[in-house]
Amino acid sequence: MGPLKGVKVVEFAGIGPGPFCCMLLADMGADVLRVDRAMNVGNDQYEPKYNNLLRGRKNIALDLKHPDGVEAALKLCDQADIIIEGFRPGVMERLGLGPDVVFARNKKVVYGRMTGWGQNGPIAKTPGHDINYIALSGALYAIGSKESGPVPPLNLVGDFGGGALYMAMGALAAYIEAQKSGEGQVVDTSMVEGAASLMTAVYGMLADGRYIEERETNRLDGGCHHYNVYETSDGEHICIGSNEPQFYAEMLKTVGLDQANLPEQTDRKYWPEMTERLAAIFKTKTREEWTELMEQKEICYAPVLRPSEAIKHHHNVARNTFVEVDGFPQPGPAPKFSRTESMTPMGCAYAGEHTEEALGEWGFAATDIAALTESGAAKQR
Repeated sequence: MGPLKGVKVVEFAGIGPGPFCCMLLADMGADVLRVDRAMNVGNDQYEPKYNNLLRGRKNIALDLKHPDGVEAALKLCDQADIIIEGFRPGVMERLGLGPDVVFARNKKVVYGRMTGWGQNGPIAKTPGHDINYIALSGALYAIGSKESGPVPPLNLVGDFGGGALYMAMGALAAYIEAQKSGEGQVVDTSMVEGAASLMTAVYGMLADGRYIEERETNRLDGGCHHYNVYETSDGEHICIGSNEPQFYAEMLKTVGLDQANLPEQTDRKYWPEMTERLAAIFKTKTREEWTELMEQKEICYAPVLRPSEAIKHHHNVARNTFVEVDGFPQPGPAPKFSRTESMTPMGCAYAGEHTEEALGEWGFAATDIAALTESGAAKQR
């Protein structure tokens, strides 16, 4: 059932970090209701079942430019413990759904606001995407090689790491506090600030000179031979993270190098040379051969897997890391709980698929639901 069973969440439909945040809450048992746009009914951009971020909750469609649609949304917010929205600053206020209006009706609700730049500041109302937000945090500069320059790390650092995870943590922290104080609050989640927070350790190393602002010169950015990715003889890749002396010694022993005849592990000036030596050694065997040699040793080793391979890896299979939903495998709920175990989530819904059903479950009378659909304020697929 999950540890968040009984927590009611209203999600105003958006893209990226907002849906992922709500997926996490739903995975952990929260009753999440996604409020989609009425205009999206029958106009889904993609087959919903493959949009995994939308799994685990029902979907209703409201016209938020129709006064009855706005009032219906407010009635849902009246019952919510948490609200999640990801519009630009000021949009919810213009719709009549801003925090002041909502708090006047439900003072205990947590109002989560997910944006790239935050709710205020010189560029708060300008558009952007993950790549822009992590650029402003310092994270994008640090990722890549000397030759490539900065490389976008998919949209993991801004949208999902610095955005959705901080929104989920912030919303749940505010929810816990509201149970004590009886008062909700706005949780202003900025992807710039979340990504900067993820860089906290780097900023500490920068301050004391251990981090050099040049890619591939630091221990964790590809500059170090014992924390790096290497190509194998079959064109695949493996990675090692042998930072600690005991793991480093075991790695050297396994690849056939005598540590007594090598430079000190932490001497930066020898890192490029040692990287070249290890690269030549790792090119002598296939990825599978290195895995057989290294996987069970105290090295900090892993093969670099494609997503399609990760699904089948024996460790992931043993832990049910991936589950089947809607007929295909996808990452299951995480983390795992010992007592309030998360259930395999329900599949993804079409826009407006549950409008009448879900409104009824949230206390709307059948006559009111009929009136909403007849007026166009709500739409059933």
